Amino acid sequence: MTSSDPSTFTRQRKDHGFYRISVVSPKVTVADPRANAEATIASVHAIARESNSDLMVFPELGLSAYTCGDLFATQTLLQASRDALLHVAEQTRDYSGVLVVGLPFRVNTSVMNVAAVVCGGRVRGLVPKTFLPNYREFYEARHFKAASPAEPVEVRLGNDDVPFGTDLIFRHGTAKLAVEICEDLWVPVPPSSHSALAGANVIANLSASNELIGKAQWRRDLVVSQSGRLLAAYAYASAGGGESTSDLVFGGHCLIAENGALLGESRRIGDGVEDSLPTETHLTRDVDLQRLDHDRRVTGSFDDFQASLPRAYRTIELANVVTKASTANSDGPEKRNPQQKSDVDGLLRYVDAHPFVPSEASKREERCAEILAIQTAGLVKRLQQLPADLPLSIGVSGGLDSTLALLVAASAVDQLKRDRQVIDAIIMPGFGTTAHTNDSALQLVRGLGVSYESIDIRPLALRTFLDIGHSPLGLQIDKQTEVDELQTRLQKVASDAKDLKFENVQARLRTMVLMSRGFVLGTGDLSEQALGWSTYNGDHMSMYNVNTSVPKTLVRYLVQFAADHVYRDSLHETLHRIADTPISPELLPPTEDGEIRQSTEASIGPYELHDFFLYHFVRGGCGQAKLCFLAKQATFHSPHSDDVIEQTAETFIRRFFQNQFKRNCVPDGPKVGSVSLSPRGDWRMPADASSAAFRD
Repeated sequence: MTSSDPSTFTRQRKDHGFYRISVVSPKVTVADPRANAEATIASVHAIARESNSDLMVFPELGLSAYTCGDLFATQTLLQASRDALLHVAEQTRDYSGVLVVGLPFRVNTSVMNVAAVVCGGRVRGLVPKTFLPNYREFYEARHFKAASPAEPVEVRLGNDDVPFGTDLIFRHGTAKLAVEICEDLWVPVPPSSHSALAGANVIANLSASNELIGKAQWRRDLVVSQSGRLLAAYAYASAGGGESTSDLVFGGHCLIAENGALLGESRRIGDGVEDSLPTETHLTRDVDLQRLDHDRRVTGSFDDFQASLPRAYRTIELANVVTKASTANSDGPEKRNPQQKSDVDGLLRYVDAHPFVPSEASKREERCAEILAIQTAGLVKRLQQLPADLPLSIGVSGGLDSTLALLVAASAVDQLKRDRQVIDAIIMPGFGTTAHTNDSALQLVRGLGVSYESIDIRPLALRTFLDIGHSPLGLQIDKQTEVDELQTRLQKVASDAKDLKFENVQARLRTMVLMSRGFVLGTGDLSEQALGWSTYNGDHMSMYNVNTSVPKTLVRYLVQFAADHVYRDSLHETLHRIADTPISPELLPPTEDGEIRQSTEASIGPYELHDFFLYHFVRGGCGQAKLCFLAKQATFHSPHSDDVIEQTAETFIRRFFQNQFKRNCVPDGPKVGSVSLSPRGDWRMPADASSAAFRD
């Protein structure tokens, strides 16, 4: 779902920190720089029209080809490569982005393998290769000189003195680009490690990596792990099948990674796809520079290593580069480049609508098994600190959260080799309890073999209403009012009624009953903590909460996993019945035909949206505008209109800030994922903080 105005979407994309990168492996003609320049120019124009990229990265020595051998020493090839570079710069002068292309380049009396950074019709810098492979099939030291401190800081190219060296960082808007070349990535301490410490958040790698059995995975792992280690985007472009194949085959493998995640990879020779590989491969993705910046701030270790940098870095500004040629050809500042179009098709990256729930079934099952094991281990440790005969009290409603907590409790006492009868499951029907959920609760506790009892809290609630002088849902009551009579009257008036005292009294009475029995196991989940969807000192409180860092969208899958893999023979149908029940606190009376009246998602918005917002707010530091922008790029189980997305985001931000006071005093519970709101560890926020800046 995107804006109908392309320029509006482009502006939003950039305002929210998304930087568009293309990695390209064009058709290469060995030892023909002019032909390679034309192929590069054609790729630039085509990709600019198709994707409006901010950065394009081409392969190592792409203007000459990598496999020229001893021709690298010839003046003819060297001069033709320089001319080709200037031709590429001139013919792409109206492209507003940045190009990085490779060529052999003479420096003093030596030849160096360099990457040229081109912007606005000019070569803005040249970065030489630091580490030259000279083993097995590689013999680059025969042809090239490696980068060293003795190299000049500038070289002459055409009419310009161009910055030269491995100490260059190119600033393009919010992108800070550093360049390394092929083997530089494969060494123990890649140059990009120092560049990132100096501030680079985008690393371009120009490569000519040949294909061997298993090498593609190794290459992929290196790119992904380096992006994660540096908290950066990593763009890798490798030479393709047009290279000479005397003994080697080059696959055109192009990859883009961001902070340890592979955003995409191109086709390559040997990838197992039966149809023929195109002569050119390329890949375009959007990287989130704001997210990377946030992650570096959270990690906080980058500045600690500043003293270890081998030298100071120079920053080359690429913004607002205008050449005489492009000015002469311009019809004014508002003219759009005819070679570029706006990105009308949305973000070029996968935005996971369910970031807590793996989409692939096998990974989802693996995740569920691991979470249940972590929850169980946490509870086992806590129970070991308590007398073995102390009852483990838990309120069971027949809903998702209490079911998951009870399953974990059963697993924990099993591991401790204790009788499940030590679990004191208490079913506490109130004015909102339906026969459906009450039956589910009974089936569950009987199937698990735990001790249980049912305590009707309605008489206690009625007595409390009388004691505090409250008229539940506006109905007048007195000492002669019977519980069943009140239940009937409440069901008739509940459709439009709102009564927070009526709901809170029931929630707090349930907690009072539980607290009077033994060690209370909490059931509230991470999503409810984020939204404050709990009654303070009601379901908000316990002695230990195994669900404290499990989001609502994942709770359902955990219950289904237990049904299919743990209790397949005994509670399969019951657990699936519970998983399929609408989410409700069941505090308002059911409809007159006994159906659940109170839908949580109808009150506060879809949980899949709230969990999406929770993930990106905590992990990415996103404000409301970016949360909505991201949500409109994702594909949810049920499509959500822009209005629903925006209203739910507003609700999320408002409730998240308003309810920090509840999170400041939640009980202990095991952290199971990367998002946690524990006030003792992951999330420390003042209860009186304003949300205004995050809503604007």
